[in-house]
Amino acid sequence: MRRLLVAVTAIALLTGLSPAASARPVHCGYDAAVLADSPVAYWRMSGGSSEKDASGHGRTGTYAGGRSVAFLPNGDRATDFDGATGYLQVPGSDALSPATTGAFTLEAWMRPDTLEFPHAESTGYVHWMGKGAPGQHEYVARMYSQTNAENRPNRISGYAFNRDGGLGAGSYFQDAVVAGQWIHYALVINPAAVSAEYPHGYVKVYRDGVLRDQDQLVIRDVVITPEGGTAPFRVGTRDFGSWFAGAVGKVAVYDRELPATRIAAHTTAMTTTSQHRGFSR
Repeated sequence: MRRLLVAVTAIALLTGLSPAASARPVHCGYDAAVLADSPVAYWRMSGGSSEKDASGHGRTGTYAGGRSVAFLPNGDRATDFDGATGYLQVPGSDALSPATTGAFTLEAWMRPDTLEFPHAESTGYVHWMGKGAPGQHEYVARMYSQTNAENRPNRISGYAFNRDGGLGAGSYFQDAVVAGQWIHYALVINPAAVSAEYPHGYVKVYRDGVLRDQDQLVIRDVVITPEGGTAPFRVGTRDFGSWFAGAVGKVAVYDRELPATRIAAHTTAMTTTSQHRGFSR
């Protein structure tokens, strides 16, 4: 113990910090990359009965139902949902709504444990993350089972909705998916980015740091205009209509469109093997 105190004091003298400040843990690796981009909420999904908002904004989430521990590519903990009852819930707030600032990014790592979800909805998909309820629809992250009525095998997508629901404007990627394989997912909803090509703004989706699709915030001539609602934000389900069987980690929300370079940097931060380990706050 005495040697440890001497080492801490030496570091403090070299860095100009007090020994107490030097002894505090610091951010390294993936968490540092995310927090450098100032998310309005950041849940590491490390499990337990509750999940602290690592962004410092106090948006603590509460777990319920069946779940277990999973491990991300860098070795950090994530939460594996049982696909029937498990979820994380965070109280609704303006900061978690695209309508608040006119631009929004939702980011997470997801790992399906199966390609055929036992508790799907509608034509054969699950809502594995999002914010919305009847009369309070906002956005959702969706994954289709391999077998579904729309011939969209394992499509992974994201949608923005008008408050009354109905069809949503969305973007997707539809690749061969392997059960147990981690995917970095990012959804952008930006009604403020108006141009001749996107007169009402757009929605984008990224896989593993690469932009895969971009679409207008219009569906069958209906303009999608995000509105804030009171529904909670959930992971593992959105509104109990379907349940994700798989793991989710490092969920972050931003009150702006995160640049493509930063989304790619987050993917790299997770998959780079030379990260420092054992540092978090």
